[in-house]
Amino acid sequence: MVLRRSYTRRNKVRQTASQLLTKDTFENHPETLPEWLNKEYRNFESVVTHPEFPCYFGMSGQQRGELRYGYITHDDWSGLLKVLEEFNALFYQQERLIRHGFFLFVEPEKAEQPLEYYRDYFWRVLQYLHDHDQYPWPEGYPKDPDHYLWNFSFAGEPYFAFGNAPAYKQRKTRDLGNSLVIGFQPRLIFHKLEGTTKGGAMSREKVRKRVEKWDKLPKHPNISHYGDVDHREWKQYFIGDDAELIEGKCPFQPNS
Repeated sequence: MVLRRSYTRRNKVRQTASQLLTKDTFENHPETLPEWLNKEYRNFESVVTHPEFPCYFGMSGQQRGELRYGYITHDDWSGLLKVLEEFNALFYQQERLIRHGFFLFVEPEKAEQPLEYYRDYFWRVLQYLHDHDQYPWPEGYPKDPDHYLWNFSFAGEPYFAFGNAPAYKQRKTRDLGNSLVIGFQPRLIFHKLEGTTKGGAMSREKVRKRVEKWDKLPKHPNISHYGDVDHREWKQYFIGDDAELIEGKCPFQPNS
């Protein structure tokens, strides 16, 4: 009996970094994943399912098993392209809209790094995706990050992307464990929740009040809603651990 269990475990199909992961994968097949990833998933889950966690959508998505996950190591990012394309395809297999979100776990550093390190890493991941994208930029979305209607896009899908890192000490909502965790939310999941709609404005305000309570800081000055002509979307992708405006140019370089 012992030998049989051992044989089965050794021959279990191992999940790879080019496969889209689910809550079921972590809960029922943890042996197929790297140890560090299982640990960071547990950190992530403990934060986003806390009763006072500010984001209702993240909390309910995690509880219902609607979120999807992927991971990269420092040595290999190649599987990310396939995973994000697979995530995109979820939305074209639905009869009703399920507001899936995708969270990418980056292999933790041996020692925690400053916030700027994680911010640079975040933008390098987005640039990598863009540089290897085989699909045209979606119509109706400008490629210049300085345009108020810009947002990151991959495989023809516009996204809101945001970084979370252990270096956040004040803005606790952006600290999801020891890993850099990058969230990707397709623009289409905000249907009827856009910042210019009444429902969207009300939902956003509720979440932001909860964020201020959780972080014990006022809303970051670069946070606004998509479509605000005085707002630059990229500046809220990786906000500071303070209440200072982000200055300078966007690190993202669109290909011609």
